[in-house]
Amino acid sequence: MSHSNSPPESADSPAWLHHKERGNVFWLSVMSTLSLRLGRRLSRVVLAGIALYFVLFGGKARRASKDYLARCLGRPASWLDRYRHVLAFASTIHDRIYLLRDRFDTFRISLDGADTLHRHHDAGQGLLLFGAHLGSFEVLRAMARHRPDLSVSMAMYPENAQRINRALSAINPNAMQDIIPLGSLGAMLAVHRRLQEGALVGILADRAVGPDQYVTLPFLGAPARFPTGPFRMALMLGHPVYFMAGLYLGGNRYRVHFEMLTDGADLAGLERDAAIETLLGKYVAALERQCRAQPFNWFNFYDFWEEA
Repeated sequence: MSHSNSPPESADSPAWLHHKERGNVFWLSVMSTLSLRLGRRLSRVVLAGIALYFVLFGGKARRASKDYLARCLGRPASWLDRYRHVLAFASTIHDRIYLLRDRFDTFRISLDGADTLHRHHDAGQGLLLFGAHLGSFEVLRAMARHRPDLSVSMAMYPENAQRINRALSAINPNAMQDIIPLGSLGAMLAVHRRLQEGALVGILADRAVGPDQYVTLPFLGAPARFPTGPFRMALMLGHPVYFMAGLYLGGNRYRVHFEMLTDGADLAGLERDAAIETLLGKYVAALERQCRAQPFNWFNFYDFWEEA
């Protein structure tokens, strides 16, 4: 971990940004059409072919999957491991279609670690939920729409979200109304306002776009860079922060995992850089635990460690 007396690294646009996630949007569009015509059970048959295609012809994404799985599993990844990885990714994209259309009865969704979060929320506190490209964040948003008293906004970088937002809006135009575009002072004020209203604001904190400050930390046995932007914002706003992951367990099963990283007060006595590194370290440790527990849920299909 970087020492608190050393400023975090600065960097221009990270490598993942050059992969515009066109495949994500394309396959979402394909599966949306098939799913609405065939239903979930029959359309899932198509996922097997999609996963096989990517395992055979995925290029850099295939190599990144193989490298990540070897780090996570502690052994060389087999062909079946890589296939399960891509199939889990395709399954979560497919399931967004039903989650966005409020088809909650289609899924078995369990909660883990939600009691503390509910106590904070019931006391009227706004909460930050720091997720990652791990499993499905859509599960949380769908559950929030199922519970009218639970208000959830998703803060996203426009560069990352623009294409997929168009595809999701075509499925359910109402689904995109709770998006806060990041990257401006207005975004910070919007997040602050939503937190003051007692909302839950979710951010995928494992990536950044454009120039940001980074801290290099051990992750799955090798140094990896993590953006500090979300964590600087959390310290400025002073609200409780939770790690959150909507883990895909196969079939129609998901587990939504919550883990408190800070209550908003326990970092108050630390110097600013030390507080950022402490909070970021807790986040990375939680992310690593969930990757090892559910290795096929990590959906960063590029060399996450290369930039370190």
